[in-house]
Amino acid sequence: MRELLSGNEAVARGAFEVGVRLAVAYPGTPSTEILETLADKFPSIYSQWSPNEKVAYEVGIGASIGGARTLVAMKHVGLNVAADPYMTHAYTGVNGGFVIISCDDPEMHSSQNEQDNRYFARFGQIPMLEPSDSQEAKDMLVNAYELSETFDTPVMLRLTTRISHSKGIVDLGQVVEGPDKKFVKDPSKYVMVPSHARKRHVIVEERIKKTAEFSESSPLNYVEDNGSDFGIITSGIAYQYAKEVAPDLDYFKIGMSYPLPMRKLAEFVKAHKQVLVVEELEPFFEDQLKAYGLKVEGKKYFGLQGELSPHRVAKGLKEAGFIDETIEASIAQEQGMFPRPPVLCPGCPHRGAFMALKKLKVTVTGDIGCYTLGVMEPLNALDTCICMGASIGNAIGMEKVGGSDKGTVAVIGDSTFLHSGITGILDAVYNNSNVTIIILDNRTTAMTGGQQHPATGLTLMGEQAGKIDIPDIVRALGVKRVFDLDPYDYDATLNLIKQELDANEPSVIITSRPCVLMPKRIMAEPFVVDLELCNGCSACFKISCPAILASSETNKHGHPKAEIDPTICTGCTLCTQVCAPEAIILKSQFVKV
Repeated sequence: MRELLSGNEAVARGAFEVGVRLAVAYPGTPSTEILETLADKFPSIYSQWSPNEKVAYEVGIGASIGGARTLVAMKHVGLNVAADPYMTHAYTGVNGGFVIISCDDPEMHSSQNEQDNRYFARFGQIPMLEPSDSQEAKDMLVNAYELSETFDTPVMLRLTTRISHSKGIVDLGQVVEGPDKKFVKDPSKYVMVPSHARKRHVIVEERIKKTAEFSESSPLNYVEDNGSDFGIITSGIAYQYAKEVAPDLDYFKIGMSYPLPMRKLAEFVKAHKQVLVVEELEPFFEDQLKAYGLKVEGKKYFGLQGELSPHRVAKGLKEAGFIDETIEASIAQEQGMFPRPPVLCPGCPHRGAFMALKKLKVTVTGDIGCYTLGVMEPLNALDTCICMGASIGNAIGMEKVGGSDKGTVAVIGDSTFLHSGITGILDAVYNNSNVTIIILDNRTTAMTGGQQHPATGLTLMGEQAGKIDIPDIVRALGVKRVFDLDPYDYDATLNLIKQELDANEPSVIITSRPCVLMPKRIMAEPFVVDLELCNGCSACFKISCPAILASSETNKHGHPKAEIDPTICTGCTLCTQVCAPEAIILKSQFVKV
């Protein structure tokens, strides 16, 4: 039986086939659909969202020690959050097989950096597998559990955005039961006090040697011999691009990216006149091969930043003399798509807060979420964005050194607050910071598609759950000044923020409007523009609403008047509150003479 599956869906299918009993994650593009697919299509696997990746990893460790095959998934920067348990888990090893999925994001389609998590596998000294299509994503997950249990180690399966989201035909396999394991008390293995950890470190070093030997003979690493004098060493999506450009060259296809089969690679290099390494982002393979004394090149021709593509690979191969101009010319260059600037949705409840913050000209420390789009023109109301939860700490530091003349406000979403903002507020209270924090509560994890979190009252699998009360948490942390705010009320928003900037203690403002798209679209009666009343002042354009467009009519100065697309207007009223001539009215009230 065959199905058309994305890489993420194929991973979920593989988890089902190999007998995974628990899967856990925090949503993050491009990894989110793995857990969503498991919850939707394979409910026999217990799947959950955790508040953050560190907790998710720790839940996974517990399930593995308890004897279950376990899957933990996250985007590349999520592994930064989970790095603490990850590094020690490499020492303890596993009971039930344990696979960590790291979905990297070359080109930063939805991420704040472009880190290459292949280095995390080497850092933790654990094996890593790297699929190049959906079929391999499923099959290598099965291989990863075999590796994990054979060598008593967590194993990383690294996907990238193109593997996670592109689809391919997948041959489905038989479903098997995972090994029937139970928890076995073994403090010397699982309690990492220094005396135990020293002994486990020896085991880690021995294990990496054994897995390196396995890599030498593993069918995951193989040669495609086409009789060419030129060879390419590659993996993942880069393999697909290189094969598309130059199918007749010889290939060393790496499926087990760490540890590398160095002897096998040395044989390949010595058998060819010239060898190139084609890999995205960092020279992870290239540097190791050169350190081993092998003559290869790579980044010299393909660069260190962004995604590769057939065109980029063709350009590099032609520059290296591997293909001629006719082949390069036959590979179409990428065409720029029609620009679609990122913008807050029509009716987004974050818009009112950013309108007020811009008006007040305060410094705004931001965070990871939809509201990061507050940085875009014409709102231009965000000054920092570092990582999940950093907004509050950034604001505290800014306030302590008097870095902003007009005051500093931290903005953070509800899911991000529960992920890693709680300790920031604790810091503000403990260290007497006069910081103002706005929790933009739209009651969902909106940026990754509307997933549940601890304050929504539902689990990933759709079960009723305890609903965390965010104002209660804030008060329990010691904040005395806690306010609810309707961000659609522009004057109230402006006045409350202004008031709290003058407070001599930490204060938290919590907005109270849900996301207009999730879990269902919210559409009130739309507004229209009376062009006879509109004077073309452009005030409504400055709120950055996609429903507000430039009309073909202009004022006496030649400036366009406004019009509103009623099919996407949600009726939020913000534009009416900034329209001085009161030209924006409800559609039902507009009478055309």
